[in-house]
Amino acid sequence: MSRLIFPLILGIGGCAILIALGIWQLQRLEWKGALLADREARINAAPVALPDMPDPHRDQYLPVRVTGEVDPDRFVRVLASQRQAGAGYRIISALRTDGRTILIDRGFVPLEDRRLAQPAGQAEFTGNLLWPDDTTASTPEPDLTKNIWFSRDVAALADALGAEPVLLVVREGPDDAPVTPQPVDTSSIPNDHLEYAITWFSLAAVWAGMTGYLLWRIRRRTV
Repeated sequence: MSRLIFPLILGIGGCAILIALGIWQLQRLEWKGALLADREARINAAPVALPDMPDPHRDQYLPVRVTGEVDPDRFVRVLASQRQAGAGYRIISALRTDGRTILIDRGFVPLEDRRLAQPAGQAEFTGNLLWPDDTTASTPEPDLTKNIWFSRDVAALADALGAEPVLLVVREGPDDAPVTPQPVDTSSIPNDHLEYAITWFSLAAVWAGMTGYLLWRIRRRTV
């Protein structure tokens, strides 16, 4: 009987740890669901006027409506990709509005489409303020000769285009073909906690089965 004690303790301890990890992932799932719901509500709230001094923390995702004029001579292409369209660029332009100049992410254009019309005159744009976290240690420096960037580094883009470090990602605006708006949403935020929970609970079941089999083998040898 004493030969069963250690594998039994090991089996119970392993199952307890794996089940605890599964429960923790379920708790994380609940937390992430609440976070995404709160962010969705903020993104889709009624738009307001552009704040005088936007704050990257307070005003992240803030819905805003502005009227202004896109500067046809101040824009950059940011390399991007879309699941259905493939590789292309996000078009970031300078937008003159109420005596200020901000950045506007007009949307996505396919890589092979070289046409780039500019909205003429004053136009109304609705979207969300965003300070993206696109830049990593491996992000290349922008290719200034080809006007191609590899991340939406708001501060660097603002310097390059002579604008405030404020980016409005368009949700609705004038016809800007071939540019297609890519509004802010939560689809890029991972929420894999349910899959992780299932994995931990499955491992707990396997561990319990292996423990039971081991105990059965030990008991058979001692009978």
